[in-house]
Amino acid sequence: MSAAAAAVAIAAAGACLLVLANAGGEIVELTSTLHDLRQQEPWLVNFYAPWCSHCKKLDPVWRDVALGLHEAGSPVRVGKMDAIKHSSLASEFGARGFPSIKLIKGDLAYNYRGPHSKEKIIEFANRVSGPTVLSLSSPEAFEKAQKAHDTCFVYVGGESPLKEKYLEVATELIVYTYFYSATKEALPEDVILYELPAVLAFKDETFYVFDEFEDGSLEEWVNRERFPEFLFIDSITLHDLADTGKSLVLAVLSGTNIKHDNRLKYMVEEVSKNYRRNFHKQFQFGYTDGNIHINDLIMSVVDVPSVILVNTSSQQFFLPEGDLRSAKDLFTFITSNLAGKLEAHGGNSPYFRMKRLLYDASTVISAVFQQSVLLGLFLYGTPVVVFTLICY
Repeated sequence: MSAAAAAVAIAAAGACLLVLANAGGEIVELTSTLHDLRQQEPWLVNFYAPWCSHCKKLDPVWRDVALGLHEAGSPVRVGKMDAIKHSSLASEFGARGFPSIKLIKGDLAYNYRGPHSKEKIIEFANRVSGPTVLSLSSPEAFEKAQKAHDTCFVYVGGESPLKEKYLEVATELIVYTYFYSATKEALPEDVILYELPAVLAFKDETFYVFDEFEDGSLEEWVNRERFPEFLFIDSITLHDLADTGKSLVLAVLSGTNIKHDNRLKYMVEEVSKNYRRNFHKQFQFGYTDGNIHINDLIMSVVDVPSVILVNTSSQQFFLPEGDLRSAKDLFTFITSNLAGKLEAHGGNSPYFRMKRLLYDASTVISAVFQQSVLLGLFLYGTPVVVFTLICY
């Protein structure tokens, strides 16, 4: 056997061993072999940096993910890659932060943006690794799908330009939600469509029909409608909601004053449900545990517990002038905002854009020093020393 043939055989055997190892629920340390392996089956990959503390916190969760997928008989293989050692490969797959979780399927790489929990990561892997659009052929199948997800989208109709666009949007946004196609007969009896084809969003025990003239592009509409009417909001969700163009009505909870927390939380939820027709298109409702994430968004300190309204387009925020005692008070507060009667704070003027630049820079520097003082001194201290020596 020639040297070249031997090298090929060794590489193939190595790839085979990697797959067999992961088939037992093990995590594969990936190298350039990923180029070949991704064409054979989907891979869930954790791109990490050896010095990254968040990556180390993910390690036990990642082991549970690998075991969970294996026990469920999933075709998804689980691996990890040192993004510092293999920086060009990591860059090729779009891994820009650490840890960066990707589902790699053929020539496509899907980025995971969600909580670092076993359940959520496995759900993401199963959703993205399968068909982009699933078929619903009966009312029973539809009911099962609807019960399984907080939000899902359904295309109804035959071949059309809308279906082509729907498939494009599904391919792009499958990382966030579920997409189906169905016959008209598979829909519940209360779903009446006056024309086909149509795209529907099902959530919160109701549904919305996409209207090209009122809702803009299909992609923008799906991105807005993929969230339940009222939900828990963490830092990732808050960032995603900022891209929807909707204003946010948030109950900012204290975690200590439980009675007051619950009163504000239920009040916001009540308004989101009872006044859905009034506010659905313009507002997203939710609650946060603590004020850290919302403070970062508005660059100001929010009292807890409290209610805040944030305009994600203008980056302005609004606070009630007094205590909100009832859902009616909150309704009046929101309608006053729509009428332009509330005092605005913040914004996106040149002053606030400069403030945001400085705020983000200080946040990044602080985060680096929190992870590693030595790394922070090296990254930011070295340029200062060099500049000082040059000036001297």
